[in-house]
Amino acid sequence: MSLRQAAKDVRERAYAPYSCFKVGAALRTPSGMVHVGCNVENVAFPEGTCAEAGAIAAMVAAGDTTIAEVFVIADSPAPVPPCGGCRQKIAEFAGPDVKVTMATVDGQEKVMTVAELLPGLFTAAHMAKT
Repeated sequence: MSLRQAAKDVRERAYAPYSCFKVGAALRTPSGMVHVGCNVENVAFPEGTCAEAGAIAAMVAAGDTTIAEVFVIADSPAPVPPCGGCRQKIAEFAGPDVKVTMATVDGQEKVMTVAELLPGLFTAAHMAKT
């Protein structure tokens, strides 16, 4: 199954009764495994979970820790980028050249690398004591 189809399918299962803005995310690991996530809202904003975070949690729960590619889809007028927190989460598991495809349900797509999405990345090196 393509990442696009996996993200599109899981988007339909999103729990978004408050915003009615469903998002689906799918990621592929270097081994070819695909992990998916959808946004899950909570009446106590901002306690919900983003689709990208859900896909990453599924990947880690399955024993993988490396992202090779990401696909995110939403019903919006233009491709929606991951929020700032999810950009950092993606960068934790993906190299700077990993492609992140953002798409709309009507077929628009925009592709960026992790480095383009998150310049000035915070890394473990920032926490190193000298």
